[in-house]
Amino acid sequence: MIAIAGHTGRAALQAIQASLQVCLLMVNTFVWTVVAPLRGRGFRTRYAVQQFVEYGVNSLPIVTLICFLIGAIMAMQSSYQLSRFGAVHLVANLVGVSAMRELAILMTAIIIAGRSGSAITAEIGTMKVSEEIDALEVMGLNVNKFLIAPKFAAMVLAVPMVTIIAVLMMIAGGYTISVFVLGLDAMRYIEQTADALTAKDLVIGMTKSVFFAVVICWVGVYRGFQVAGGAESVGRQTTSSVVTSIFVIIVLDMIFTVFFYFAF
Repeated sequence: MIAIAGHTGRAALQAIQASLQVCLLMVNTFVWTVVAPLRGRGFRTRYAVQQFVEYGVNSLPIVTLICFLIGAIMAMQSSYQLSRFGAVHLVANLVGVSAMRELAILMTAIIIAGRSGSAITAEIGTMKVSEEIDALEVMGLNVNKFLIAPKFAAMVLAVPMVTIIAVLMMIAGGYTISVFVLGLDAMRYIEQTADALTAKDLVIGMTKSVFFAVVICWVGVYRGFQVAGGAESVGRQTTSSVVTSIFVIIVLDMIFTVFFYFAF
């Protein structure tokens, strides 16, 4: 009983500590990304642009390729069922709405979490192991301003922009299969897609992508600062960063889906 109580108590205290650290990270990120620059305390714009290129531009090849293939797969698989009811033309509606509301947004977030979220954790973890974080603090440089704020701003801008391109590529994949394999009329496919999509779909997709970007950055930074010891800890926390990011993204996606389902 003592062992069980001790284990439960330690787990509860660790959960409380982690929650407080995340809350502190949120506040510091907001202050040094939004409040401090408005008060003339500076912002590392050049570094943020470099990170934007890394998170956004350099992620485009793999994101666009995967989303194009998923769009093609959705068109092929859905046509098999829709053809039984004589509604193959509705492939355009299914691919367009699925891409805009769910699949393109989710796939983009997962890919960037695995590619860039892990890189954030590895970078900060390596800096902590090599005592570069301590050196910055000794030099009087604020770590939140120097490292976290530019990464946060870059991620929040990059993920929605990449998501828009991913949506277009997923629709293009469905278009390619539908027109060149299933034999659907090209103009009718475009008209069906345009009629199926609404401004509400765009708002839902972009809202999700912004929150997913926040999750990827904060989880990556938090896991990076949890690194302690040596290279083994860097690898362990990097893996944990990817797993945690994907888990939180999917849970958050479920919450948004339920909310928008009943709210609209």
